Amino acid sequence: MKTENEKKFFPLFMDLTQKKAVVLGAGRIGKRRIQSLLPYVGELTVIAPEAAEEIQTLAREKKVYYKAKKYEREDLYDADLVIAATDSPEVNKDIYSACKCLGILVNVASDQTKCDFHFPGLLEHDGIVIGFNGGGKDHKKVKKTRELVQEALENSSKGEADT
Repeated sequence: MKTENEKKFFPLFMDLTQKKAVVLGAGRIGKRRIQSLLPYVGELTVIAPEAAEEIQTLAREKKVYYKAKKYEREDLYDADLVIAATDSPEVNKDIYSACKCLGILVNVASDQTKCDFHFPGLLEHDGIVIGFNGGGKDHKKVKKTRELVQEALENSSKGEADT
């Protein structure tokens, strides 16, 4: 068994088009997770007492379901994937425990040791999706690597168009 320091994440690409994701919390991190998931997941529910205007707009456009309320365990029961991004460590811990008992994949944004999966830095180019992950250690390095690859792909496409 590997220790926490030896843990590596396998880059698994999943079909989420028929899955329901629930994001608990609609602050800065919750909003980023929502934006990352939106193009890939079949149904996305956001639960938070308050949400930024961008989230409310997505709800009005029927791109997400938004429930303006506090978390309750019943919110998880039909979820396939859960993001715990509240500002309460106690609530996030309860979400994690409930998801583990229910067999639901969970990501606790504030605690990488309570994550079944990490969010990669995403890059889509010409029908190809690339995910970048540094195991939660060096986010700036991951971002820089993603930007370098994006630049190389864009330059490569420009070169192909010029020929």
